[in-house]
Amino acid sequence: MYTRKLYIFIIGVLLAACSQPAVEPIFKPASRCLEDAEAALANDSIRLGETLLRKAIRLAEESEDWHTNYIAYQRLAEALSQGNPEEALRLMKQALAVYEQHPDDERNHVILLDYAGTYAAQAAYVVGHASQHDEVVSYTEAIDFIHRAYDIAKKNKMTDMMCQTLTSLANIAWAKEDYRQALNYARQAKAVATDELLPGTLQVLARSYLSLNMLDSAETVYRQIAPDENVHLAYIVQSNLARIALRRMGATQVEDSVEEAFGQIEDFYYKALEQKDEYYQKTLRQEMENQQLEYNSKIYARTFYITIIASLIVILAMVSVVRYRMRAQRQEREFEKSKLEHELLMQEQEKRRLQQEAEHQKTLLHQTNEVVVFLQDFILERMEVMKKLNQSGDSLICLSQHEWSEIERTLNAIDNNRFANLREQYPTMQEDDIRLCILTRLGLSNRTIGNIYCITISAVQHRKLKLKKDVFGETNPDITLEQILKN
Repeated sequence: MYTRKLYIFIIGVLLAACSQPAVEPIFKPASRCLEDAEAALANDSIRLGETLLRKAIRLAEESEDWHTNYIAYQRLAEALSQGNPEEALRLMKQALAVYEQHPDDERNHVILLDYAGTYAAQAAYVVGHASQHDEVVSYTEAIDFIHRAYDIAKKNKMTDMMCQTLTSLANIAWAKEDYRQALNYARQAKAVATDELLPGTLQVLARSYLSLNMLDSAETVYRQIAPDENVHLAYIVQSNLARIALRRMGATQVEDSVEEAFGQIEDFYYKALEQKDEYYQKTLRQEMENQQLEYNSKIYARTFYITIIASLIVILAMVSVVRYRMRAQRQEREFEKSKLEHELLMQEQEKRRLQQEAEHQKTLLHQTNEVVVFLQDFILERMEVMKKLNQSGDSLICLSQHEWSEIERTLNAIDNNRFANLREQYPTMQEDDIRLCILTRLGLSNRTIGNIYCITISAVQHRKLKLKKDVFGETNPDITLEQILKN
């Protein structure tokens, strides 16, 4: 009787083991990998996002998931566009090639063409400032891409895509310094802009007005932009409104103080992004560890059942020992479960602590914004006095030769004749290089220097690298121009 019950028990265990669900593989399909990459990029985890996108491209090609393939190419190009527009253009052309071989949605076709035109224009801008050859050809390629996109959008009555492509054409015209054409495209884009695209379109329109020195129109458009929770957009609006006010008063000497204050805000903003990136990567690593633990637990449970079945078949007489081992293993699993719950509780507490720190950083950023507003008000009050003392009527933002000399004399006075020694040690340096060194020594950000020269951040970085290599002979990428000037 006892043996019969034992056999029934063994059969029941066999059926239970066979009914265990198959362990899910830890490998992810291309679409899931793309979703993880987009989540990483949305949380400003750029390096992790790029790695996941390249993996998504490889998996999509292996599984012939062409939709995911060209979308991953597009996202990777977008992630690389700031630092390497030529590589971004190459990736977008690859995305277009994949789409045109396997088309699925005309809207995606418009988006790909618009991105390709934008990156072609960025590459043309960089090449045009490095050497004058090929510039026209590259801009022609960019304009051709975006005109194709606009024609498709117009044919299919995609209003938002028409706005996007017109805005891109305005940006290209502005990069070519054809500000009238840029203004014309920007006005057309505004006429068809949706609520979602309106802030970006207004930025391009205001920038075109500002480049044409139409200060009243530029100020009106900037004041129409509602940044809401977008801190970076608020920075752009406030900095340009301050610049317009300074142009009207001819207060060029105080511009450095205003730009320095906005630069401090930008530093706070990017530091907050770095902290957010670190937090996200830490959380993602923990999630992957948890998944691995769960996977190992399933493998362990399945192996455990198989081991028990084999032991029961081979050693029937040791049923009591087997039961004891099962009870011990069950207690061990409960202990592991309790331990895991404790670890999850600690992770939740750490997560709340990091969120509190993030809120604290946000509060500090808000306080800094209030300080900047106070500084702007203070400067404007003082400018009223200067306006009464000096009625020059000159509203240009560019610095005169006398003002450059005054800045250099001041820096020589406080830096022990730094730039006098620089001119003596490097007599072949051009005046533009000397002035770039002066702006760098003042601690201005690349964005601020780009606004003064009316060039992009990438162009400023290129000029710094060229100056560091050609004049100072420094090839170490870890040593910046700021460190060279400081030493």
